[in-house]
Amino acid sequence: MHYKTIDMETYYRKGVFRHFSEDCKCSTSITARLDVTDLVAYSKNTGTKYYFNFLYLLSKVLNSRDDYKMAYLYQTGELICYDVINPTQYVFHEDTETCTPVYTRYNEDYDTFYKNAAMDVEQAKKTREYGLDSANHPNWFDASYISWLSYDGLHLELPDGYLYFLPIVNWGRYREENGRLLMPVTVRMNHAIADGYLVANVFRLLEKEAAIFVASES
Repeated sequence: MHYKTIDMETYYRKGVFRHFSEDCKCSTSITARLDVTDLVAYSKNTGTKYYFNFLYLLSKVLNSRDDYKMAYLYQTGELICYDVINPTQYVFHEDTETCTPVYTRYNEDYDTFYKNAAMDVEQAKKTREYGLDSANHPNWFDASYISWLSYDGLHLELPDGYLYFLPIVNWGRYREENGRLLMPVTVRMNHAIADGYLVANVFRLLEKEAAIFVASES
């Protein structure tokens, strides 16, 4: 786990950061529907799991830009950027109606990531512990699938003034509309390091990477 410290004197969002980390502490989130028709078809045609394919694309997108890999070190008051951030996914246990966090290391190689993510899920199915270890895994982002609902909006709050900068991403079930499969996705980020453009850009990048992925793997 490596990171670089951001020089606040040259940081391109210096003024925005100061305002939204001191004067107006808040986060911003956007919910939108992604057209996942081709990605679903690819997953079925290749016998791969759509869930892991989407998780891979999401991890790739969030690792493609420094703005999505930021964190704040309270011990030193530093704004940092991780070299890599990894998804924390979740396994739901039907019998206890509880979740187990699953820490999966991101790998740019699709086959490696897919194999590791699937293995991590199988291991998590054997436990009921909420073993989220942020001390040993600080460079993670929350990736949570709400499998029971194709929702229209989702709002997640953190305590006022808490400078948590890594993305929090939720997505729900896709549903058919006018012959296409649309899936709700919600991206939450702290306003100090991201504005509407940067949050919306996650959706644009997901669409772009999904199209490239389906075309290159077909």
